[in-house]
Amino acid sequence: MTSIALGADHAGFRLKEDLKKWLVAEGHSVLDMGTNGEESVDYPDYAVAVGRAVVTGRAERGVLVCGTGTGMAMVANKMPGVRAAVCADLYTARLSREHNDSNVLTLGARILASEAAARILQTWLGASFEGGRHQRRLDKVAAVEKARRPPRHPAGEALDAASR
Repeated sequence: MTSIALGADHAGFRLKEDLKKWLVAEGHSVLDMGTNGEESVDYPDYAVAVGRAVVTGRAERGVLVCGTGTGMAMVANKMPGVRAAVCADLYTARLSREHNDSNVLTLGARILASEAAARILQTWLGASFEGGRHQRRLDKVAAVEKARRPPRHPAGEALDAASR
């Protein structure tokens, strides 16, 4: 099956736990990146952890849960190589894989019941990238990511604005 990095903030904690049980029952390998309770935390920390796990190959795909899924997607999509999709229905989940090759799914715990979220996740995991004309478009996305990276110092550290 698939290895999944799973993360949530406090608003998404309970849904994350439900999805983790479902993923394990379906035979997937789960890398739980937190949070581990309902105490207030900052969602960017978990979006970065899951995004990093996906782009480094520790996980094949990622799933992030917050109140709406929007904040997590905004942060995750800042990371080169992450293609996070907010999905609240089966059609969007399927097409985000088939057309956009999304590798991170974000869900809204304040929008979706656990059963609906599990169906969306199942649809997303079951769909495959179609390639073809869609690959050409993803190549353009990758070019945008590459063009917006800051200049690098020979030692590999990003230069600050004052030294450019």
